[in-house]
Amino acid sequence: MRPKRIKKLLIANRGEIALRIHRSASEMGIETVAVFSDIDRCAPYVFNSNEAYPLHGNLSRDTYLDIQKIIAVAKKSHCDAIHPGYGFLSENPDFVDAVISEGLTFIGPPSSAMKKLGSKTAARELMQKAKVPILPGTIAPVKDYSQAINVAQQIEYPVLIKAVHGGGGKGMRKVEREDELEQSLRQAQSESLKAFGSADVFIEKYLLSPRHIEIQILADMHGNVIFLGERECSIQRRHQKLVEECPSSDLSEPLRQAMGKAAVNAARESGYVSAGTVEFLVDSKSAFYFLEMNTRLQVEHPVTELVYGIDLVKAQIKIAQGEPLPYLQETVSPRGHAIECRICAEDPDDNFFPSTGTIEEYAPSEGYGIRHDSGVMTGTTVAHFYDPLLAKLIAWGADRNEAIKRMDRALSEYVLSGVATTIPFCRFVVSHPSFVGGKYDNQFVEKYYHPNEVTPNSNTELAASLIAAAVHRSTSESSNDRKEQAANQGRWKYNRIEE
Repeated sequence: MRPKRIKKLLIANRGEIALRIHRSASEMGIETVAVFSDIDRCAPYVFNSNEAYPLHGNLSRDTYLDIQKIIAVAKKSHCDAIHPGYGFLSENPDFVDAVISEGLTFIGPPSSAMKKLGSKTAARELMQKAKVPILPGTIAPVKDYSQAINVAQQIEYPVLIKAVHGGGGKGMRKVEREDELEQSLRQAQSESLKAFGSADVFIEKYLLSPRHIEIQILADMHGNVIFLGERECSIQRRHQKLVEECPSSDLSEPLRQAMGKAAVNAARESGYVSAGTVEFLVDSKSAFYFLEMNTRLQVEHPVTELVYGIDLVKAQIKIAQGEPLPYLQETVSPRGHAIECRICAEDPDDNFFPSTGTIEEYAPSEGYGIRHDSGVMTGTTVAHFYDPLLAKLIAWGADRNEAIKRMDRALSEYVLSGVATTIPFCRFVVSHPSFVGGKYDNQFVEKYYHPNEVTPNSNTELAASLIAAAVHRSTSESSNDRKEQAANQGRWKYNRIEE
């Protein structure tokens, strides 16, 4: 296949991932086009893009989920490709088909692979064909309560009810006893219908205290598929990841190779192309089971990039252009260790309840081995419309111990005022004996985290001075003035905005 060079790329997303995609594309000589909701008008990714267009509105369905609006902007700005980032339309096969039908290139897998893997029951059936281990449970959606009882009795409690088209912990219920089953089934079906437009759920065995391990794969259009090690993603709350690392602290080389081979088989069986992630649960006896495949870039992809030295966004673009992978499985190897902490606008003291407001002062950490992917700046308004992720702090070290110490130092220096964040929780995690010792599972938060044990930010003098400066400025500047001023100090190329 002759490579089709991409010259102009629309980024159908927002926040830190939009800016991250822009940077890689820009380094490849590709112009970028941003789209923005009303509240994102002054976001850093908008100022850094070559062109920016409003989507008018703030609700996701009126902006970043509106397929017709996105494609209209791509055509108006003469783009030849669209990158969806993660979330929003990134795993929507209808969006892929719409992009392709307009003669544009979609940076990601074909819609056929998305359809096979988007349904969790269809994906489980596919994994059986690919000889990838799956948890005991149903392959098809549960028909009724009587079937649910029979299945739960066969695989034994506890069991997990999951939405067929779900994600992010929605439409999911753990059931420990039969007298909980009927209500849990109804609740899961109702939540699934509201969140995903389908009440279909299935049942699988619930593993007690497993580890959440995911395998990064790259697949090109020429039949080449490789895996880039694994990421440990067991630090979670409500099935949402908060701290990730690469490689896992407790995975033997034979198990790593077996999981990598299974992930490659899964990609081949589904006809997958682009970057993707196969997620597994690993039990206390080191048996692993397929969980799901994410047909997009993962939030935690930077840890893999730092350890393997491969820019996954550039790899996605090159694959979409028809280029073959320049790597063989035997030529990719890890170097050092990386840890990522998600900086979210959530209050760890209040059960991680979302926090809103205006960022008054912002001074992210720096230094050797530190990477910071951010979507905000001083003056940014944090609202309830979107995911609370503000930024990602990533630390690389020659070994795991150095990466942990570097991350702890960076978290202690990080200043963000105006909204509550997960920074104190992240400091708690990286200093906890269970994490430091590398022996933990997805019950870490439930087992160990109590708000009164959180480590405070030791850099109090710096924080106090910066906050004082913010308060002083607030007496003479409005929030919008500060945002515009901060934007104008950057290299904003606002070539084109059409209201």
